[in-house]
Amino acid sequence: MEQVVETSKGSVQIETPGISWGAVLAGAAAACALTLLLLSLGVGLGFAVVSPWGSRGVSSTSFEIGTGLYFIVMAMISSGLGGYLAGRLRRKSIGLETTEVQFRDTAHGFLAWAVASIVGAVLLASPASSLIGSATGGAVQVAASASQSSPMNSYTDMLLRSDNRTDQQSLADTRGEVTRLLTTSFRANNDVNGADRDYLMKTVAARTGLSQADAEKRVNDVMTQAKADLDKARKAAMHTAIWLTLSLFIGAFAAAAAAWEGGGVRDGTWGRANVRETLARSR
Repeated sequence: MEQVVETSKGSVQIETPGISWGAVLAGAAAACALTLLLLSLGVGLGFAVVSPWGSRGVSSTSFEIGTGLYFIVMAMISSGLGGYLAGRLRRKSIGLETTEVQFRDTAHGFLAWAVASIVGAVLLASPASSLIGSATGGAVQVAASASQSSPMNSYTDMLLRSDNRTDQQSLADTRGEVTRLLTTSFRANNDVNGADRDYLMKTVAARTGLSQADAEKRVNDVMTQAKADLDKARKAAMHTAIWLTLSLFIGAFAAAAAAWEGGGVRDGTWGRANVRETLARSR
């Protein structure tokens, strides 16, 4: 692009870049900072303690809807601010048609959103994971480890529940073995099958004093509940990813629209009459 500047010696054409990277980076920095602030607010509002597991936190449905809407509002606010700053701080274009100026303004808003998204994915990974990790943490823990905090421990308690407790040390060893068996089986097959299920039934019968039929019923009931809970956790993680994707699309639109407004305010052309004229011209 070339701009014409009047000097004492006549008109001089000066080539200027079409993109003001300073404005883009400024808008992206503001968007990232506001996103971090809103993420911290989300943790303070209780999103970090949400869990899709039935016995922990609030329900998965409340998590999906509440957190999904929060992601969208957060994207609109942070991306809108970043886009507005990118459009407002961009160099004023001279000698271009109105539609071209508006295109460049919205492009700056979109670029600010893109840079903020890329940088935020790296720098804000830890705060974001603390906010949404509760949705996916259940499935990840089941698939990854059998630590003390594993959700499989609750199912082990259900299997080995008994009124008679004599050998506590041996029971602790059995608990660890059953937890590892459940974790490995659900990670590989999403169920306990074959020899592992038969061994589990025998272990439950031996440790609880139940008959073989009652032990088999308890194992089947607990495995059914575990599969249902794990399925809920996976669906919650999938729905969360969908909400995140939707918030990104809305954030991109909000950044471009806000940059259009910021550019109009910069040039002194923003107003309802100007918007109506532009929309009428595009038809």
